[in-house]
Amino acid sequence: MLDRFERYPLTFGPTPIEKLDRLSKNLGGKVEIYAKREDCNSGLAFGGNKLRKLEYIIPDAIASKADTLVSVGGVQSNHTRMVAAVAAKIGMKCLLVQESWVPHEDAVYDRVGNILLSRIMGAEVCLVDEGFDVGIRRSWEQALDEVTQRGGRPYAIPAGASVHKYGGLGYVGFAEEVRVQEKQLGFAFDYVVVCTVTGSTQAGMVVGFAKDGRQCNVIGIDASATPVGTKAQVQQIARHTAELVNLGTEIADDDVVLLEEYAYPCYGIPSEGTKDAIRLCARLEGIIIDPIYEGKSMQGLVDLTQKGFFPDGSRVLYAHLGGAPAINGYSYTFRDG
Repeated sequence: MLDRFERYPLTFGPTPIEKLDRLSKNLGGKVEIYAKREDCNSGLAFGGNKLRKLEYIIPDAIASKADTLVSVGGVQSNHTRMVAAVAAKIGMKCLLVQESWVPHEDAVYDRVGNILLSRIMGAEVCLVDEGFDVGIRRSWEQALDEVTQRGGRPYAIPAGASVHKYGGLGYVGFAEEVRVQEKQLGFAFDYVVVCTVTGSTQAGMVVGFAKDGRQCNVIGIDASATPVGTKAQVQQIARHTAELVNLGTEIADDDVVLLEEYAYPCYGIPSEGTKDAIRLCARLEGIIIDPIYEGKSMQGLVDLTQKGFFPDGSRVLYAHLGGAPAINGYSYTFRDG
Protein backbone atom coordinates (compact mmCIF):
# COMPACT_ATOMS: atom_id res chain seq x y z
CA MET A 1 0.00 0.00 0.00
CA LEU A 2 2.97 2.31 0.48
CA ASP A 3 5.03 1.63 -2.65
CA ARG A 4 4.20 4.95 -4.29
CA PHE A 5 5.24 7.04 -1.26
CA GLU A 6 8.80 8.24 -0.84
CA ARG A 7 10.44 7.04 2.40
CA TYR A 8 13.55 8.45 4.07
CA PRO A 9 15.08 5.51 6.00
CA LEU A 10 15.58 6.34 9.67
CA THR A 11 15.01 2.92 11.23
CA PHE A 12 17.06 -0.28 11.30
CA GLY A 13 14.34 -2.27 9.51
CA PRO A 14 11.60 -4.57 10.82
CA THR A 15 11.36 -4.43 14.60
CA PRO A 16 11.59 -7.69 16.54
CA ILE A 17 8.62 -9.48 18.04
CA GLU A 18 9.39 -10.95 21.45
CA LYS A 19 7.28 -13.44 23.38
CA LEU A 20 6.71 -12.33 26.97
CA ASP A 21 6.61 -15.76 28.62
CA ARG A 22 6.94 -14.69 32.23
CA LEU A 23 4.32 -11.96 31.91
CA SER A 24 1.95 -14.36 30.14
CA LYS A 25 2.34 -16.95 32.90
CA ASN A 26 1.95 -14.33 35.63
CA LEU A 27 -1.37 -13.30 34.12
CA GLY A 28 -2.74 -16.83 34.17
CA GLY A 29 -1.16 -18.43 31.12
CA LYS A 30 -4.39 -18.54 29.12
CA VAL A 31 -3.28 -15.77 26.75
CA GLU A 32 0.05 -15.55 24.94
CA ILE A 33 1.49 -12.04 25.10
CA TYR A 34 4.08 -10.76 22.66
CA ALA A 35 5.73 -7.35 22.28
CA LYS A 36 6.72 -5.65 19.07
CA ARG A 37 9.75 -3.62 20.05
CA GLU A 38 9.31 -0.26 18.38
CA ASP A 39 11.53 1.10 21.15
CA CYS A 40 14.44 -0.71 19.46
CA ASN A 41 13.80 0.52 15.92
CA SER A 42 16.69 2.94 15.45
CA GLY A 43 20.02 4.24 16.68
CA LEU A 44 18.63 7.80 16.65
CA ALA A 45 18.22 9.02 20.24
CA PHE A 46 16.61 5.80 21.55
CA GLY A 47 14.13 5.53 18.65
CA GLY A 48 10.41 4.96 19.03
CA ASN A 49 7.18 5.03 17.07
CA LYS A 50 7.52 8.61 15.82
CA LEU A 51 10.37 7.57 13.52
CA ARG A 52 8.05 5.36 11.45
CA LYS A 53 5.92 8.44 10.83
CA LEU A 54 8.83 10.77 10.15
CA GLU A 55 10.24 8.43 7.51
CA TYR A 56 7.31 9.42 5.28
CA ILE A 57 7.24 13.08 6.33
CA ILE A 58 10.91 14.00 5.93
CA PRO A 59 10.99 13.60 2.10
CA ASP A 60 8.31 16.29 1.95
CA ALA A 61 10.30 18.52 4.31
CA ILE A 62 13.41 18.17 2.15
CA ALA A 63 11.44 18.81 -1.05
CA SER A 64 9.98 22.00 0.47
CA LYS A 65 13.51 23.47 0.81
CA ALA A 66 12.90 24.05 4.52
CA ASP A 67 15.83 24.67 6.82
CA THR A 68 14.05 24.30 10.20
CA LEU A 69 11.79 21.57 11.55
CA VAL A 70 9.22 23.08 13.92
CA SER A 71 7.15 20.88 16.22
CA VAL A 72 5.33 20.83 19.53
CA GLY A 73 4.69 18.52 22.46
CA GLY A 74 4.71 18.31 26.22
CA VAL A 75 7.84 18.83 28.29
CA GLN A 76 8.65 15.10 28.14
CA SER A 77 7.50 14.59 24.56
CA ASN A 78 8.95 11.54 22.81
CA HIS A 79 7.90 13.09 19.53
CA THR A 80 9.88 16.30 19.91
CA ARG A 81 12.94 14.26 20.91
CA MET A 82 12.70 12.36 17.65
CA VAL A 83 12.15 15.53 15.60
CA ALA A 84 15.34 16.92 17.17
CA ALA A 85 17.20 13.72 16.33
CA VAL A 86 16.02 13.69 12.73
CA ALA A 87 16.86 17.38 12.28
CA ALA A 88 20.40 16.63 13.44
CA LYS A 89 20.60 13.60 11.13
CA ILE A 90 19.55 15.49 8.00
CA GLY A 91 21.33 18.75 8.84
CA MET A 92 18.37 21.01 9.58
CA LYS A 93 17.73 23.38 12.45
CA CYS A 94 15.02 22.49 14.95
CA LEU A 95 12.63 24.62 17.01
CA LEU A 96 10.55 22.78 19.61
CA VAL A 97 7.64 24.18 21.56
CA GLN A 98 7.36 22.28 24.86
CA GLU A 99 4.05 22.99 26.56
CA SER A 100 3.19 22.26 30.17
CA TRP A 101 0.74 19.49 29.32
CA VAL A 102 1.38 17.55 32.52
CA PRO A 103 0.61 18.88 36.04
CA HIS A 104 3.74 17.24 37.37
CA GLU A 105 6.15 18.90 39.78
CA ASP A 106 9.18 16.64 39.95
CA ALA A 107 12.06 19.05 40.56
CA VAL A 108 13.98 17.90 37.48
CA TYR A 109 11.04 17.32 35.11
CA ASP A 110 12.11 19.94 32.57
CA ARG A 111 15.83 19.09 32.75
CA VAL A 112 16.05 15.32 32.23
CA GLY A 113 14.80 12.64 29.88
CA ASN A 114 13.45 13.62 26.48
CA ILE A 115 13.91 17.37 26.82
CA LEU A 116 17.51 16.91 27.93
CA LEU A 117 18.23 14.82 24.84
CA SER A 118 16.60 17.41 22.57
CA ARG A 119 18.82 20.12 24.03
CA ILE A 120 21.94 17.99 23.66
CA MET A 121 21.07 17.44 19.98
CA GLY A 122 21.02 21.19 19.43
CA ALA A 123 17.30 21.89 19.22
CA GLU A 124 16.04 25.30 20.30
CA VAL A 125 13.60 24.54 23.10
CA CYS A 126 10.84 26.98 24.08
CA LEU A 127 8.92 26.25 27.27
CA VAL A 128 5.33 27.47 27.07
CA ASP A 129 2.77 27.43 29.89
CA GLU A 130 -0.19 25.94 28.03
CA GLY A 131 -2.33 22.95 28.95
CA PHE A 132 -2.93 19.70 27.07
CA ASP A 133 -5.01 19.27 23.93
CA VAL A 134 -4.67 16.90 20.95
CA GLY A 135 -5.49 19.58 18.39
CA ILE A 136 -3.46 22.24 16.58
CA ARG A 137 -1.59 24.43 19.02
CA ARG A 138 -1.49 28.24 18.81
CA SER A 139 2.01 28.32 20.30
CA TRP A 140 3.22 26.06 17.49
CA GLU A 141 1.72 28.31 14.84
CA GLN A 142 3.45 31.27 16.47
CA ALA A 143 6.76 29.40 16.42
CA LEU A 144 6.35 28.79 12.68
CA ASP A 145 5.77 32.53 12.17
CA GLU A 146 8.81 33.33 14.30
CA VAL A 147 11.11 31.22 12.13
CA THR A 148 9.78 32.96 9.02
CA GLN A 149 10.30 36.39 10.60
CA ARG A 150 13.92 35.44 11.32
CA GLY A 151 14.42 34.70 7.64
CA GLY A 152 14.24 30.94 8.03
CA ARG A 153 12.17 28.40 6.12
CA PRO A 154 10.09 26.39 8.60
CA TYR A 155 8.57 22.97 8.04
CA ALA A 156 5.53 22.26 10.20
CA ILE A 157 5.29 18.95 12.04
CA PRO A 158 2.25 18.84 14.37
CA ALA A 159 2.14 17.16 17.76
CA GLY A 160 2.89 13.47 17.40
CA ALA A 161 3.25 14.02 13.64
CA SER A 162 -0.39 13.00 13.70
CA VAL A 163 -2.50 15.46 11.72
CA HIS A 164 0.20 15.82 9.07
CA LYS A 165 -1.02 14.68 5.65
CA TYR A 166 1.38 11.71 5.80
CA GLY A 167 1.09 11.11 9.55
CA GLY A 168 -0.74 7.79 9.29
CA LEU A 169 1.48 6.12 6.70
CA GLY A 170 4.15 4.78 9.02
CA TYR A 171 1.74 2.57 10.93
CA VAL A 172 0.13 1.27 7.78
CA GLY A 173 3.66 0.01 7.22
CA PHE A 174 3.67 -1.47 10.73
CA ALA A 175 0.65 -3.63 9.85
CA GLU A 176 2.26 -4.78 6.62
CA GLU A 177 5.42 -5.65 8.54
CA VAL A 178 3.45 -7.64 11.12
CA ARG A 179 1.78 -9.66 8.35
CA VAL A 180 5.17 -10.70 7.01
CA GLN A 181 6.34 -11.65 10.52
CA GLU A 182 3.15 -13.61 11.15
CA LYS A 183 3.95 -15.79 8.15
CA GLN A 184 7.39 -16.44 9.62
CA LEU A 185 5.89 -17.23 13.04
CA GLY A 186 3.22 -19.49 11.59
CA PHE A 187 0.25 -17.76 13.21
CA ALA A 188 -1.67 -14.47 13.14
CA PHE A 189 -2.17 -12.25 16.17
CA ASP A 190 -5.71 -12.03 17.46
CA TYR A 191 -5.32 -8.56 18.96
CA VAL A 192 -2.92 -5.63 18.89
CA VAL A 193 -2.81 -3.36 21.96
CA VAL A 194 -1.55 0.19 21.42
CA CYS A 195 -1.43 3.44 23.37
CA THR A 196 -3.31 6.35 21.79
CA VAL A 197 -3.02 10.10 22.33
CA THR A 198 -2.68 12.23 19.19
CA GLY A 199 -3.96 9.34 17.14
CA SER A 200 -1.93 8.58 14.02
CA THR A 201 -0.27 5.42 15.37
CA GLN A 202 -3.61 3.71 15.98
CA ALA A 203 -5.11 5.26 12.84
CA GLY A 204 -2.35 3.85 10.67
CA MET A 205 -2.75 0.42 12.27
CA VAL A 206 -6.52 0.50 11.70
CA VAL A 207 -5.98 1.20 8.00
CA GLY A 208 -3.17 -1.31 7.67
CA PHE A 209 -5.04 -4.14 9.37
CA ALA A 210 -8.27 -3.28 7.51
CA LYS A 211 -6.62 -4.87 4.48
CA ASP A 212 -7.35 -8.28 6.00
CA GLY A 213 -10.40 -7.30 8.06
CA ARG A 214 -8.69 -7.04 11.44
CA GLN A 215 -9.13 -3.32 12.10
CA CYS A 216 -11.46 -3.88 15.06
CA ASN A 217 -8.81 -6.08 16.70
CA VAL A 218 -6.57 -3.04 17.17
CA ILE A 219 -7.33 -2.13 20.77
CA GLY A 220 -6.45 1.47 21.49
CA ILE A 221 -5.74 2.36 25.11
CA ASP A 222 -6.45 6.04 25.62
CA ALA A 223 -3.78 7.97 27.54
CA SER A 224 -5.05 11.44 26.67
CA ALA A 225 -7.95 11.59 29.16
CA THR A 226 -9.78 13.48 26.37
CA PRO A 227 -11.23 10.38 24.68
CA VAL A 228 -14.00 12.04 22.68
CA GLY A 229 -11.60 14.37 20.88
CA THR A 230 -8.94 11.69 20.61
CA LYS A 231 -11.28 9.11 19.07
CA ALA A 232 -12.59 11.66 16.58
CA GLN A 233 -9.03 12.50 15.60
CA VAL A 234 -8.11 8.82 15.14
CA GLN A 235 -11.17 8.37 12.91
CA GLN A 236 -10.32 11.47 10.87
CA ILE A 237 -6.69 10.44 10.36
CA ALA A 238 -7.69 6.87 9.51
CA ARG A 239 -10.17 8.00 6.86
CA HIS A 240 -7.67 10.39 5.31
CA THR A 241 -4.97 7.72 5.31
CA ALA A 242 -7.33 5.10 3.82
CA GLU A 243 -8.00 7.43 0.90
CA LEU A 244 -4.31 8.21 0.54
CA VAL A 245 -3.31 4.55 0.21
CA ASN A 246 -6.36 3.60 -1.88
CA LEU A 247 -7.57 1.10 0.70
CA GLY A 248 -10.76 0.51 -1.26
CA THR A 249 -13.04 0.31 1.79
CA GLU A 250 -14.35 3.01 4.08
CA ILE A 251 -13.30 3.28 7.71
CA ALA A 252 -16.41 3.16 9.88
CA ASP A 253 -16.72 4.81 13.28
CA ASP A 254 -16.84 1.39 14.94
CA ASP A 255 -13.54 0.39 13.33
CA VAL A 256 -11.77 2.54 15.90
CA VAL A 257 -11.76 0.84 19.31
CA LEU A 258 -10.57 3.15 22.07
CA LEU A 259 -10.81 2.13 25.73
CA GLU A 260 -11.05 5.11 28.06
CA GLU A 261 -10.65 3.67 31.52
CA TYR A 262 -6.85 3.66 31.88
CA ALA A 263 -6.06 7.34 31.20
CA TYR A 264 -6.87 8.53 34.71
CA PRO A 265 -6.14 10.70 36.62
CA CYS A 266 -5.10 12.82 33.63
CA TYR A 267 -2.63 12.96 30.75
CA GLY A 268 0.92 12.30 31.87
CA ILE A 269 0.14 11.38 35.48
CA PRO A 270 0.39 7.66 36.25
CA SER A 271 -2.24 6.00 38.42
CA GLU A 272 -1.28 3.34 40.94
CA GLY A 273 -2.35 0.79 38.34
CA THR A 274 -0.01 2.32 35.77
CA LYS A 275 2.90 2.29 38.22
CA ASP A 276 2.16 -1.33 39.11
CA ALA A 277 2.16 -2.26 35.41
CA ILE A 278 5.52 -0.54 34.87
CA ARG A 279 7.06 -2.45 37.79
CA LEU A 280 5.47 -5.76 36.71
CA CYS A 281 6.81 -5.48 33.16
CA ALA A 282 10.26 -4.45 34.39
CA ARG A 283 10.55 -7.18 37.03
CA LEU A 284 9.21 -10.04 34.92
CA GLU A 285 10.68 -9.16 31.52
CA GLY A 286 13.34 -6.49 32.10
CA ILE A 287 11.42 -4.18 29.75
CA ILE A 288 11.25 -0.50 30.68
CA ILE A 289 8.11 1.44 29.84
CA ASP A 290 7.14 5.01 30.67
CA PRO A 291 4.45 6.56 32.92
CA ILE A 292 2.85 8.70 30.19
CA TYR A 293 2.11 6.26 27.37
CA GLU A 294 3.29 2.66 27.48
CA GLY A 295 2.67 2.33 31.20
CA LYS A 296 -1.01 3.05 30.60
CA SER A 297 -1.30 0.68 27.64
CA MET A 298 0.45 -2.04 29.67
CA GLN A 299 -1.95 -1.37 32.54
CA GLY A 300 -4.77 -1.86 30.06
CA LEU A 301 -3.26 -5.07 28.70
CA VAL A 302 -2.80 -6.49 32.20
CA ASP A 303 -6.29 -5.57 33.34
CA LEU A 304 -8.01 -6.77 30.17
CA THR A 305 -6.18 -10.10 30.40
CA GLN A 306 -7.16 -10.55 34.02
CA LYS A 307 -10.79 -9.71 33.24
CA GLY A 308 -10.98 -12.25 30.43
CA PHE A 309 -11.41 -9.67 27.65
CA PHE A 310 -9.19 -11.81 25.41
CA PRO A 311 -10.58 -15.33 24.83
CA ASP A 312 -8.46 -18.23 26.08
CA GLY A 313 -5.75 -19.10 23.59
CA SER A 314 -5.55 -15.61 22.15
CA ARG A 315 -2.22 -14.26 20.95
CA VAL A 316 -1.93 -10.58 21.83
CA LEU A 317 0.67 -8.23 20.41
CA TYR A 318 1.64 -5.30 22.64
CA ALA A 319 3.09 -2.36 20.71
CA HIS A 320 6.00 -0.98 22.72
CA LEU A 321 6.23 2.46 21.16
CA GLY A 322 9.31 3.69 23.01
CA GLY A 323 9.38 6.59 25.43
CA ALA A 324 11.48 5.13 28.23
CA PRO A 325 13.63 8.32 28.55
CA ALA A 326 10.58 10.10 30.00
CA ILE A 327 10.73 7.95 33.13
CA ASN A 328 13.67 10.07 34.26
CA GLY A 329 11.20 12.91 34.84
CA TYR A 330 9.41 10.71 37.39
CA SER A 331 12.42 9.95 39.56
CA TYR A 332 10.64 10.88 42.78
CA THR A 333 7.65 8.67 41.93
CA PHE A 334 9.97 5.68 41.48
CA ARG A 335 12.54 6.64 44.11
CA ASP A 336 12.05 3.30 45.86
CA GLY A 337 11.69 1.33 42.63
